[in-house]
Amino acid sequence: MAHKTTSTAPDPEMEQFEKDLLQSIAEMKRGDYAAIHTPQDILARQRGRPVGSVKAGRKVQTTIRFDPDVLNALRAIGRGWQTRVNEVMKDWLKSHPSV
Repeated sequence: MAHKTTSTAPDPEMEQFEKDLLQSIAEMKRGDYAAIHTPQDILARQRGRPVGSVKAGRKVQTTIRFDPDVLNALRAIGRGWQTRVNEVMKDWLKSHPSV
């Protein structure tokens, strides 16, 4: 019995991998390398946010206690819930100036 061969379409993921690999080899042959970080470069880096990315009147870190159900509801809002709580508190303070 003869073995039947089937032709399959090329795998797009493998085609992309091959393309990327050939591009990397070409860059290497041209001398295009990724930036090399010396120990001095690494030590010069500072922790935290990049310079200029922080507002002038930046926020202050604090600890606040919520009931578990309140905290769960706030977290369920999704990313940015703390910022939204901050905005709600600002609005509340505007409507309650005597506080």
